[in-house]
Parts: sequence; structure tokens; C-alpha cells
Amino acid sequence: MEQNLSLYKVFYTVANTGNISKAASELFISQPAISKSIRKLEQSLDVTLFSRNSRGVQLTEEGEVLYGYVQSAFYSLQMGESQLKKINDLGIGHLHIGVSTTLCKYMLLPYLKDFIAAHPHIRITIECQSTNHTLQLLKENKIDLGLIGRPERLHHIHFDSLGGIEDIFVSTSSYLENLSLRTRHQKKSQREVAPEEILKSATLMLLDKENMTRQYIDDYLSLYHIESNNLLEVSTMDLLIEFAKVGLGVACVIRQFVEKELKEGSLVEIPMEASMSKREIGFAYLDNIQQTSAVKEFIEFYRNRTS
Repeated sequence: MEQNLSLYKVFYTVANTGNISKAASELFISQPAISKSIRKLEQSLDVTLFSRNSRGVQLTEEGEVLYGYVQSAFYSLQMGESQLKKINDLGIGHLHIGVSTTLCKYMLLPYLKDFIAAHPHIRITIECQSTNHTLQLLKENKIDLGLIGRPERLHHIHFDSLGGIEDIFVSTSSYLENLSLRTRHQKKSQREVAPEEILKSATLMLLDKENMTRQYIDDYLSLYHIESNNLLEVSTMDLLIEFAKVGLGVACVIRQFVEKELKEGSLVEIPMEASMSKREIGFAYLDNIQQTSAVKEFIEFYRNRTS
């Protein structure tokens, strides 16, 4: 089959022109080379493909059967070439990104909004999973890029940092005030209550344990021996923020995502004696594979934006 591909091109051209001389002219080869190729293909298939007449050549019945398949094959190849040209000319492609729900809304969407405006023909698929799952999908080459916290190990992974994010504890001012009064009353003291004591008495609202952020917060709470008597777990950062705004408790959220609420006063920060270290987030991709043009375009886009 493979050695006959060039012969099929000759066969297809002769069938279309109906003339060996015209076929030779189109293919830029000699007439004897055309005739030799046709004979070789006929011998390979053990059939006669053309019959000669006064005006040139004509397909035999067997030749007609073969021509239908060859015509379909060459049409598919032409369509493939046309599609590739369109991809290059219009910037058509596919971009598959993995990201957590939280980072998708607050970090990825602003990038995508401007990127799509500049590259409207690139199709984008978003895989919303936990950061741990996103990292696994990236390692298995099932996504092109991941927006994740910086992994401890970067084996075959290139990481472009977008900066640091900071986790803080917030609540409404009224919840914090009432909680402080209740805690002082329980301890029969008029002294200001330490933030750690407030967290122990509060309804502490955290992301569920599937989230990498939760794992980071748990390490912090364990380090400073903070254990809440009333824990509320939710699945998304949005719910944490909304629950905190209606006064359900103290929520651990990312500072950058509640800047508006802190500024307008609907939430207040609980200043901890030991603040949590910032975490680095960024786009990650495998550095040992050839990236598609769409991925290269997006990488160049976010690098220019963050530089």
C-alpha cells in the first residue's frame, strides 16, 4: 500500500485528464514515466485500469471502481490541507486548560476574556478540578496547561509565576464583635481576646479537604494549635465569601478575592499574630513535548500581560 501512494497520484491525474500527455504535463514527469507507473499499479492490483482510444485513455470498469475510492481519498487530503491553511490563516486551534473553580473565576477568566478577543477562532475547553487533579491531568498530558499553585517538584513541568496569593481570615464586623464579647464573657476577662482564641470559638468556615488550599490552611492551624469547636466545610471560595458576608462565621479566604468587600467594609480581616505565608500561583505546562500553535499563542499572551 505505502509504495503505491505515488502510483495512485499518477492514476488519479490520468483519470482526471483522460490523457497521458496532459497528465505528464501536470505532474512534471515524462510520458514514459506515466505509462510505466500505470503498468506497475495494474500489475500490483492484477487488473487493467485504462483502455486506450483515439482521444486518449478511458477508465475500465475496474478502473472506475478504484477511481471512486481514490477520488474520495484525495478529496479528504485536500480538505485536510485546506483546514490546516485555515488554522494558520485564522489562528484556529484548541486550548485545553485545567484549573480549580476558585482560580478559574478570579484568575483565569480575566486572561481568557482578553485572549478570546484577540484570538476568536481558538476553541477553549476548561477542566474545572482540584489543583491536585489538575496537576495529575497535566502530567498525563490530558490538558495543555494548568493554572495551579507552584508544585513542590517541577519534574518536566515549566511553571510561569503570576505572583503570590495570601490567605486571611474574615468575618462581618458584627460577628467579630459579638464573638469577642462572648469569648471574654466565657473567660471572665475584660482583656482583648487573641485572634487564635476567636478562631477556636467561632464557626470556622473552610474549603473541603479535596482542595489544596484547605491542606495549606490545615498545616497552619496545626502549627499554631488552633482547633475550632465548630467547623463548616464548603466546596467553593464563592460560598465561603457569601457565608461570611451574611454572618455565619469566620471564613478563610484569599485576600485578592475579597478586596472589594474589605474596602467597602462588608467584611473585616481578623489580624493573626502569625500571618500565613503567600503562595505562588501560575500557569504550568509540560516542557518535554511539542506545543500546538494555540498553546504557544496563549503562553506568549499571558507572558506579555504579566511582564
